[in-house]
Amino acid sequence: MNRIDIIKSNQTKLNERYKELIEQAYNFRQTDSALSDISEYKAIKLLNKLNRLKYLSRELTQTPA
Repeated sequence: MNRIDIIKSNQTKLNERYKELIEQAYNFRQTDSALSDISEYKAIKLLNKLNRLKYLSRELTQTPA
């Protein structure tokens, strides 16, 4: 398994977790605002990781000129 495949695999896992956290934050919004905020914060941190992985995978797929 090369680096790009590992990065894509991590992206998939993190994306699924991100979606779960966003849904959880939405569901908690009416009942427990503190839990909603915590879930949203965790989702934002995951989104940051996803953006970094996206940058890495883009860098690895570009061929030097």
